[in-house]
Formats: sequence, structure tokens, C-alpha cells
Amino acid sequence: MGVTKDEVECSLTSKLKPSHLEVIDTSGGCGASFAIEIVSEQFEGKRLLERHRIVNAALEEEMKQIHALSIKKALTPEQWKQQQESEKSKSDA
Repeated sequence: MGVTKDEVECSLTSKLKPSHLEVIDTSGGCGASFAIEIVSEQFEGKRLLERHRIVNAALEEEMKQIHALSIKKALTPEQWKQQQESEKSKSDA
């Protein structure tokens, strides 16, 4: 069997200390495909490609069994806050 959602969450939490993390198993339960939304201070000053590399490095062992990894969002806490405020103001309008 592949990697579990909990294993992915545990690795990312221990290595990147995210303030927000959402992991979705998009493989139908076989653990081969995941979508991730992550917010971490470790992304400060990093470009998007560097952030994706950080996530991939944090999941180095898991990636040996994961077929597809979709990083939907890799944001800093400030970017996350701005995005949440923007979405809230749109929903209030």
C-alpha cells in the first residue's frame, strides 16, 4: 500500500511547522496521489519554485511511493492572512 494522508501530514508538520496544512488524498485511498495546501514561515523570502522544492524535500521518503503531488498553495503566514481577508471581503460583498 502507498502512503497515508496521516503520514504526509506528520512529515510536513514535523519538518515545516505549518500554521495551516490541508492534505487531501486524491487517489481514492491507495495513497499514490495527494493535493496539499500549506502555510509556513519557512517560505518567507522564497520564490514559488523554491517553496515547492522545500515541500518535496520534506516528503523525500514518501515521494518514493507517491505518484502525484499537487501543491495547491504554498504561502507565507502573511500571504495566507491577506488571502483570507480578501476572500472574506468578497463573501461579505
